[in-house]
Amino acid sequence: MSHSFQDPDAELRAAARHFGRRGFLTMTGAAAALAFAVNLPTAGSAAAAELDAKAVKADPFTLGVASGDPLPQSVLLWTRLAPSPYESDGGMPRGRVTVRWELAHDARFTRVAKRGSTTAHPEFAHTVHVEVPGLDTDREYYYRFRAGTWISPVGRTRTAPATSAKTAEMKLAAVSCQAYHDGYFTAYRHLADEDVDLVFHLGDYLYEYAVTAVGGNRKYTDRRLPAVFNRETLTLEDYRLRYALYKSDPDLIAAHAAHPFVVTWDDHETENNYADDTPENDVPPEEFLLRRAAAYRAYWENQPLRTPQKPTGSDMWLYRRRHWGRLAQFDVLDTRQYRSDQAYGDGWQVPGPESEDPSRTLTGDEQERWLVDGWRASGATWNVVPQQVTFAQRKDRATDGFKLSMDSWDGYPASRGRLLDGWRASGKDNLMVLTGDVHVHYGFDLKADFDDPASKTLGTEIVTSSITSGGDGSDKPSNWDTYMAANPHLRFYNGR
Repeated sequence: MSHSFQDPDAELRAAARHFGRRGFLTMTGAAAALAFAVNLPTAGSAAAAELDAKAVKADPFTLGVASGDPLPQSVLLWTRLAPSPYESDGGMPRGRVTVRWELAHDARFTRVAKRGSTTAHPEFAHTVHVEVPGLDTDREYYYRFRAGTWISPVGRTRTAPATSAKTAEMKLAAVSCQAYHDGYFTAYRHLADEDVDLVFHLGDYLYEYAVTAVGGNRKYTDRRLPAVFNRETLTLEDYRLRYALYKSDPDLIAAHAAHPFVVTWDDHETENNYADDTPENDVPPEEFLLRRAAAYRAYWENQPLRTPQKPTGSDMWLYRRRHWGRLAQFDVLDTRQYRSDQAYGDGWQVPGPESEDPSRTLTGDEQERWLVDGWRASGATWNVVPQQVTFAQRKDRATDGFKLSMDSWDGYPASRGRLLDGWRASGKDNLMVLTGDVHVHYGFDLKADFDDPASKTLGTEIVTSSITSGGDGSDKPSNWDTYMAANPHLRFYNGR
């Protein structure tokens, strides 16, 4: 299979739409700036060649392999060629490289189901995304890549059950918030050994913050990281290098090889708490959108995502729907790209007219309609919403003057209310929301009225803790009694 190029003109038009909306740049200026920022491929192409053993003398599969977004008859396979992953070009020559792949029924590849070849383009950091069609439903497969004489590690993946299948059960994992500088990815080492069908990554796959030479809290004594990591990510090269740092972690490599992932982002893949085209810090929107374009492109390059998710400039269609037979419908959300700016300057604030403005949205109108329409049409036993920020109400105290997080759904109560109204109108009673972001385990009842404990429970929210944190937490917070009084719909908490 060959990898098609994105239309450069489409990328430039998308950027110009953003810039034109604010009136900062002309079409010509936006085109030039975006082309410089994301290194667009040029017209014409040289034929791909086998990896030159003289030019590349080290293993190019240092970042492992991955699979994602399984469909009933198709899997998506990913790898990136990077013999020197901490160099800006990954240690690869400039040319395009032929990469061969195999998909087999067994780990020894004695029964190969499919094989083919694709091209690793330097324009996309020598990543490959292979969509393999025509497979058996609900089946485990093994896969590997070959570049020149080098063979990748073996990965394990699987197809989803047929959408009409009466699947009895599935095992899933949910992960989020893996700050390299906060510690080791030990949880992934355990996840690699777990028997799960699918892993949902709920965002903050990487953090844009600087990583010191000793890896922050990792406190390396036997190695030093290059100085290029000791700065915030701003450019396409920065983001590509940061993914290389993260994806070189052996525990993350093992988890990706063991299980297919369904990924979505939160904020740190781009910048902390950004909202649509509004950055956290006071920089011009045109400057931030160039950064966003770089971040989105690097995200797609380094994740097991399908062609529809390939970004166009600073836009990327990430929200999508996946099924696991008739057992579960997964509506994967994007709560960053289309949201209104946080009310009252962000943070924990006393709610008021600004946060309660009915025109405010966390998902954007189109995604909101898509989600509600999907619920209405769903015939699944469970309707699961993998997403980023806490959906349930979380007051800091029960007394007057309580505060809510303006970055979570509490800062967008009208948007949340429209979804809950849509859920009730669908006539379904099996809603589950999967959430990351807050580095704490929560279990919430989703109430028709969070201020009325007697109101109907419409669903359940499960919040997963982080892969890494600044240190071990506690079973209960010091203000547990106060917190429970303010949030009687909270059913479970663990800060470890």
